[in-house]
Amino acid sequence: MACMRFVLVFGTRPQIIKSVPIICELLRRSLDMDIIHTGQHYDKLMSDIFFKIFSIPYPKANLGVGSGSQGYQVGEIIIKLEKALLESEPDAVIVPGDTNSALASAIITAKLRIPLIHIEAGARCYDMSMQEEINRRIIDHISSILFCVSKNCVNNLMQEGVPGRIIFSGDTMYEVFEMSSKNIAESDIVERLNLEPREYAVLTLHREENVENVDRLFKVLGAVKSIGKKVVFPIHPRTKKKLLEFKLSVKCDHIVTVDPLDYFSMMRLIRDSILVLTDSGGLQKEAFWSKVPCVTLRDRTEWVETVQAGVNFLTGTNPNRIIETCRYIMSNYEVIASKFKLVNNPYLNKELDKAPSKIIIDEILKFIA
Repeated sequence: MACMRFVLVFGTRPQIIKSVPIICELLRRSLDMDIIHTGQHYDKLMSDIFFKIFSIPYPKANLGVGSGSQGYQVGEIIIKLEKALLESEPDAVIVPGDTNSALASAIITAKLRIPLIHIEAGARCYDMSMQEEINRRIIDHISSILFCVSKNCVNNLMQEGVPGRIIFSGDTMYEVFEMSSKNIAESDIVERLNLEPREYAVLTLHREENVENVDRLFKVLGAVKSIGKKVVFPIHPRTKKKLLEFKLSVKCDHIVTVDPLDYFSMMRLIRDSILVLTDSGGLQKEAFWSKVPCVTLRDRTEWVETVQAGVNFLTGTNPNRIIETCRYIMSNYEVIASKFKLVNNPYLNKELDKAPSKIIIDEILKFIA
């Protein structure tokens, strides 16, 4: 076991968060590991800060890909990662999520005939206009082991007949959420921004289809300005760039813009809010675990369990639906909040009674042995 070597590849903030428990578990077992960062997220607030706050090793290599077109990012990562994998000669490559970094890493790993381990496999929103949906499907069909965060994800893969081994591990993002509870409680972000609990909403907006379409971005921001509640808006670098390019202003008496926040501050901000508006996948789950209603600015979601629980509302980018849904939640907050007590966390495998990261490493070692 001690001679085994693993490579874990990520390139974005959500991927780093998903990887934290896996890195900790590999270190706990003294297993050899190379961490490679593709550089897809290169802003310090979107990347570097996470190694510090979670006390995990900095990557052995950063491929420095940065921003660029879909083809450029995927192609550059494939070329640069191939060299790194040939030098490392790992027994398996671990790839979390559904980003371009994940897709490129998966393709070159499979091409080199190295076992590919996909974390968060089987997530499906069935909207092929989303880059992430394309990425997920390709990754899952070339993976050796597919770790699913929910039973629904397992069912999706079984229906598609993927050739790899499918395992319900639960969600490593929930592990991070649980292990960070003390740090989240100690964050002073709410006080620093002079906010009162339940007297504000949180907005995040970053998906290509939303922020690179000027008409859509204009309508979403217009709707947010009209919900009748203070809104805190941590601005993603891509969104900030597009706002400047389109000459769109978010200036408004009740919209507070801030730079991207560290994990603990973001979770505390969500925890004390009345609702979250987002086009993010991960934030839908984090709002669910924080017991905060979510307005998802998409027509479909891969996290259907949160919608079925009656605490996540799909509005797309239709301004009237956004405004009406936010006002409905605020008017019926206690009723909606009470629904969190009626549902168990679907992103844990309670039958195995082990943390997702432990399930993942146990199963990888069995597979390779």
